[in-house]
Amino acid sequence: MCGYSQGLYGEGALNDSGVIRKVDFQDFRTLFGLTANFINTHHSTETAILKVLSDVLLAIDAGDLSALVLLDLSAAFDIVDHSILLHCLEHTYQLGGVALEWFRSYLVDRCQHVWTSSSSSTPAFIMCGVLQWSVLGPILFLLYTADLLSLIESHGLIPHLFADDTQILGSCRVPTVCISGPVDAYVCVH
Repeated sequence: MCGYSQGLYGEGALNDSGVIRKVDFQDFRTLFGLTANFINTHHSTETAILKVLSDVLLAIDAGDLSALVLLDLSAAFDIVDHSILLHCLEHTYQLGGVALEWFRSYLVDRCQHVWTSSSSSTPAFIMCGVLQWSVLGPILFLLYTADLLSLIESHGLIPHLFADDTQILGSCRVPTVCISGPVDAYVCVH
């Protein structure tokens, strides 16, 4: 049945802000490292930009060739599959018991519809997505995409994360053949 659910703790007993106040953010820093700026005290979008710029300039100063890929994953908040997220919470992060059931009640059997003064749309189940502007949404999104970090790093690249923005930095030495004269770009990169 799609409708207002009292959830695990009863009507209005706990929202995502209440859960986050009880979370030790040091656990998230350990999980995501210092590149996840939104969970570090006194860090902001400016801090994230300065870190990326600093890394690029250091690579250039060292004579390296650098490439930066910017990913804006804001729409990706809408495609977080609830069943996959719950599986990750249970198996990757070893969440269980009441905590897992709270997340299940937060994510499963939710619906949305539009009301006007005279009518409302047919309710539709929400199978995917976390609220980008909620307290819990960005953390759930990062838990869902945590494997992205290890994938990026496994290729020798440097990830920088800030909520739904991801920057991927790669640097390499410029081969002597590229400095001595015009040559095919393929030779320089490979």
